[in-house]
Amino acid sequence: MAEVSPAGAPDDRVLPFAVPALDVRGRVVRLGPSLDQILERHHYPEPVARVLAEAAALTVMLGTTLKGEGRFQLQTKSDGPVSMLVVDFNAPDCYRAMARYDADQLAAAIDTNAISTGELLGKGHLAMTVDQGTEATRYQGVVALDGQSLEEAGHQYFRQSEQIPSRIRLGVGTVLTGSGLAWRAGGLIVQFMPTSPDRLRAADLHPGDAPEGHEILAAGDDDGISDDAWAEARSLVGTIEHHELLDPLLESEQLLYRLFHERGAHVFEPVVVHEACRCSRERVLGMLKGFSADDRKAMIADDGTLGVTCEFCSRRYEFDPAEVEAEISAEQ
Repeated sequence: MAEVSPAGAPDDRVLPFAVPALDVRGRVVRLGPSLDQILERHHYPEPVARVLAEAAALTVMLGTTLKGEGRFQLQTKSDGPVSMLVVDFNAPDCYRAMARYDADQLAAAIDTNAISTGELLGKGHLAMTVDQGTEATRYQGVVALDGQSLEEAGHQYFRQSEQIPSRIRLGVGTVLTGSGLAWRAGGLIVQFMPTSPDRLRAADLHPGDAPEGHEILAAGDDDGISDDAWAEARSLVGTIEHHELLDPLLESEQLLYRLFHERGAHVFEPVVVHEACRCSRERVLGMLKGFSADDRKAMIADDGTLGVTCEFCSRRYEFDPAEVEAEISAEQ
């Protein structure tokens, strides 16, 4: 643990921090090359890329709270132009992301300038799932989407879960580099975690029932907490500008120094993250075995191969239909 100072640091990492004087802890995420690689691979239209980048920043920021191995997933299903977002974080340090969208709906939204995150998602639901390998450690929470931003949806989700006062800030955009424009995303989450009995009673906080092995944060604009320390922390976080979360020359330590240097903020060991897909030939074959024989037959291409393209990494897997059927028959 070290005092925050304006020191340099790389992109694609999450920096945990604490402000003991305010009973606050949190995380800062900065995504750069890994995010740009995901978005450029898919050639998403700008509004779709922006929404997926927000979801990626939020997922990575929360997924790095997992202890040991495990998986954290954010998924939306909705009726807007962007009908689905899926971001998987596999502890301790890798993630993948994909989006589905309707081109006609998106064009209409762009024509009318209805391209805020809430408008692009529309109505539906957002689910956050923690899976650490057993039924006992699997946890899912769902919140309705009704035109709000991912920031607001996250606040609503956390408010329904653990009742721990928190604030989330997300920022997404492009910056000019030597090779052209590149996508970046940043985020910060801060939570009020008082330790003194008097402050706990005054805040009327409860420990909640988060699954063992990970931290679940809670948030809400109407947290109802009357505490000077939390009011100060909340006010300071509210001063963060969008560009401060994106500026490649303003690193996480510097941002925290700006916010909390008068209170003695501390940072902990950062988590460096990268993009990586979980797909493999074996996994895809297992998926194909789950389809009916008629469905597999309908998937055969004109060249006679049975092909599947991963929606996350765009890698294509091709199989000989006869070999697939023979392997299925041998297992039965």
